[in-house]
Amino acid sequence: MKTISVETLRSWLDEGRPLSVVDVRPLAERQEWAIPGSLHIDAYEALRSHDPEALTTLTLPLEIPVVTVCAAGNTSLLAAEQFAARGLQVFSLTGGMQAWSLAWNTAEIPLAEQAFQVIQIRRTGKGCLSYLIGSEDEAAVIDASLDPQVYLDLAAQRGWRITNVLDTHVHADHLSRSRQLAEQSGATLFLPAQQRVHYPFTAIRDGETLSIAGLSLTALHTPGHTDESMCYLLGKTVLCTGDTLFLTSVGRPDLVASTEGAEQRAHLLYQSLHRLQTLPSDTVILPGHTGTPVPFDHVPLMTTLANIDKQLDLLHATHAEFVKTVLSKLPATPANYQRIVTLNEQGQLPDEPIIELEAGANRCAIS
Repeated sequence: MKTISVETLRSWLDEGRPLSVVDVRPLAERQEWAIPGSLHIDAYEALRSHDPEALTTLTLPLEIPVVTVCAAGNTSLLAAEQFAARGLQVFSLTGGMQAWSLAWNTAEIPLAEQAFQVIQIRRTGKGCLSYLIGSEDEAAVIDASLDPQVYLDLAAQRGWRITNVLDTHVHADHLSRSRQLAEQSGATLFLPAQQRVHYPFTAIRDGETLSIAGLSLTALHTPGHTDESMCYLLGKTVLCTGDTLFLTSVGRPDLVASTEGAEQRAHLLYQSLHRLQTLPSDTVILPGHTGTPVPFDHVPLMTTLANIDKQLDLLHATHAEFVKTVLSKLPATPANYQRIVTLNEQGQLPDEPIIELEAGANRCAIS
């Protein structure tokens, strides 16, 4: 039976090739995260029981290749066998949705300021968003969540050399690749000033400004999601908000915190968000995550501070109402988040398979 790697499927989707991607997982798993544009048939139990009729309700065009998908790449092989028996050209995705968590695509941010470019690198299989910012022949990366080579290649394609790497905070839903990227590129690694991380870095503090080939990058301390959380203002018009502020929600305050600590952070988050609201209303907001799979459409996930102010009622709640609402809407914690936090504090990658450790949707926003 033919199989297809995540990288090949990612490339095909990025090229816009005609494909029928068929997800055979149970509905509950599908609802948590899926491949953009995929079809779904809840056939897991039937396939595991070797029911020859498991997929007969799904009609697919014979001339378009099919890629079958399950959780880990086993049940999809059974689905592929049934589709192949119907005369379809079919591939099973190796590693399934666990492996797909490393898939990515990009979009360029349209900017009024022409002095620099921003490329949004979207980990579509996980919802992580990182940013490659380039000016002249230099570049910076914010919140690297993919293999360093991805960023090195994207920079090289544009004639940039990565000189600065930054994280907005210590992540809990995915492994940071920033330390490894800084080591491979020779860049300076900047992290928010804190005592959590146990490896060498250059601390950046509230109000400090870096210069990247003439572009200013100013740090704004916005505690709440974590105590050290930082947003980065690029020039005067673009704000990378990490997990403090998303397009339709705000960061959760409870990860690696006691009940009392979560409440204290919720108060800090209220203050941080109101600090951000003092920025110009046309400030472009670039978040660190999205809660839905990112399509291969090259359309950036972005908005303005004015749009968020209109759409996110929570920003207009009183201080007490804000804290109460945030603490009442906490979703389930990300899978393996305590292990991930420990590794990020140590600056290490794990001995166990990364795709298993990072499996599942990100849950860094309140629901």
